[in-house]
Amino acid sequence: MSTTITDADRGVAERAMGIGLRGLNWLAGSDLLDRIRIRKGLERALFQGTKSGFRTATVAGRTFKAAQSLGKPARQSRSQSKGLFDVTPDDEQAMFQEAGRAFAAEKIRPAAKAADDERATPPEILAQAAEIGVAMLGVPAELGGVVEEGAATTAALIGEALAHGDMGIAYAALAPGAVATAIGLWGSAEQEATYLPAFIGEDAPAAALAILEPRPLFDPLKLATTARREGGDWVLEGAKSLIARAGECELFLVAADAEDVGPALFIVESKTKGLTIEDEPAMGLRPAATGRLILEGARVPASAILGESRRADYVECVGRARIAWASLSVGTAQAVLDYVIPYVNDRHAFGEPISNRQGVAFTVSDIGIESGGMRLATYRAAARADRGAEFAREAALARRLCAQKGMKIGSDGVQLLGGHGFVKEHPVERWYRDLRSAGVMEGALLV
Repeated sequence: MSTTITDADRGVAERAMGIGLRGLNWLAGSDLLDRIRIRKGLERALFQGTKSGFRTATVAGRTFKAAQSLGKPARQSRSQSKGLFDVTPDDEQAMFQEAGRAFAAEKIRPAAKAADDERATPPEILAQAAEIGVAMLGVPAELGGVVEEGAATTAALIGEALAHGDMGIAYAALAPGAVATAIGLWGSAEQEATYLPAFIGEDAPAAALAILEPRPLFDPLKLATTARREGGDWVLEGAKSLIARAGECELFLVAADAEDVGPALFIVESKTKGLTIEDEPAMGLRPAATGRLILEGARVPASAILGESRRADYVECVGRARIAWASLSVGTAQAVLDYVIPYVNDRHAFGEPISNRQGVAFTVSDIGIESGGMRLATYRAAARADRGAEFAREAALARRLCAQKGMKIGSDGVQLLGGHGFVKEHPVERWYRDLRSAGVMEGALLV
């Protein structure tokens, strides 16, 4: 049996190769490759593996067209259970994790304060994040993705690594990947062929998964945003909240209560009439330039509903989003721990380091213990998702643990620094604000 390589296939491969080479070029400038001893194998692994305050129209965006015809949806394969709970990353995961850590330390952390002040992530950081592949983790290999098996654990590792630099910048960088992952998991063959190639190209679109709504006690399974049938189309009404880079997005994946269907996800391009954006500044996550999406009679074709619109797929989406937010909380909690340990050792009072005081030492120990528990709960949920096992309970536990303990870790970090914790000279006040997001955010990110 022979295989014919079409121009579309060749274009997809070339775009994937370009991203891999850009990532390689960026990493080659640091000592990371030598420290983790993967310089020779990196290339192979890469290829395999508005602040205006007024409501504005969404950006015009690009035109999405099918790059190729698929007989059936492409999917990443499931990983196999080893029979033991092993949190050791494999070679491919270690590569992504170390690349994320180096990028967070060298690029994200130095830019975080200015990004928080300006409520914007520098475009060059977003471009560099795309170069290391954060937008394509959920893209099946058949369509040019770099990860063969389920990437939930890999995505959690990268989310944790980037959030160690800054959670708001991590949110801005990872948001487009949530849309690509959702389409790769549940999209039809036509939807995959139309939208996923854009995420492996040189200019990945700004995109957002929009589930959260601006109302108290939000329940993702009881949506106020609606989708009604009208002729051969769907008409969407409602509002979505705290969307990363909302004013720049070219593509939205909107959760709505669909008539005769229930909760479902809809692919909505930014040029759709009836879409507007309101600026929505938040307490934390400020570099993500969060905004509110308003849908007023937004009409989309019948084919816009994601995949087979099964309730189980939507519920899985909510669970995977909770794991993603948990991973960001873990990374930020680790940043607090790594910052307060040298501070309490170097800060002297009454002739000795304040770490000699039991109240200080026990608080630092608690941060280490709780952040470790958050990490293990998050990894367990992600690993079960990769295997195709039931993980709703594990995702809920990870989310609950990270919401409660993460907020306390942020508060303790501020307290350990005393007056220094309350001023912007030190980053702990920013981490405290960001860590509160795990308890209120639904959707937006995905593993």
